[in-house]
Amino acid sequence: DLSGSITTPDVKLNVGGEFIKESTATTFLRQRGYGWLLEVEDDDPEDNKPLLEELDIDLKDIYYKIRCVLMPMPSLGFNRQVVRDNPDFWGPLAVVLFFSMISLYGQFKVVSWIITIWIFGSLTIFLLARVLGGEVAYGQVLGVIGYSLLPLIVIAPVLLVVGSFEVVSTLIKLFGVFWAAYSAASLLVGEEFKTKKPLLIYPIFLLYIYFLSLYTGV
Repeated sequence: DLSGSITTPDVKLNVGGEFIKESTATTFLRQRGYGWLLEVEDDDPEDNKPLLEELDIDLKDIYYKIRCVLMPMPSLGFNRQVVRDNPDFWGPLAVVLFFSMISLYGQFKVVSWIITIWIFGSLTIFLLARVLGGEVAYGQVLGVIGYSLLPLIVIAPVLLVVGSFEVVSTLIKLFGVFWAAYSAASLLVGEEFKTKKPLLIYPIFLLYIYFLSLYTGV
């Protein structure tokens, strides 16, 4: 028979200038090559980012783009090209969802349809722009078309007030559509189109007429 005893080695760790004696279990794992189980990873600063930064949501940037769309006149001093040159997804999505919520007076069944029209309508404008020789990305078109729904959101409460006056209501609708189409077209229709500008401006105008029809139920 084999008999005997194993003495626990006196293993100490130097932590912060102080020596701490390891337990028997810790020493056993280290001797058997399983010391990696005891390792503790340092906190990665990348894992401690705020939620908005983690999702790449810049509220200041979104607010600036909203102002650029609602006030499209160059004389106001806004750098409107940032809406096209620095596209984002969450801002336009929020605008489209908000427009969907108020469409048809809260009938949520149109939400999915409006989002579908936004995605595929933007795809149509993108393909047409590329065919005409424009240097624009699909993400840029998606962002511009989404943000440019803001004028239709602005006129929505006005239509609730003047809805009984047909002539005034029609004029406000036309104003909202022209406002939205101008905001989008002035960003998407560049000098590279030259004499072909109407071929791109016209479908943008029709797209916003269709968006307005989804809101009013026409």
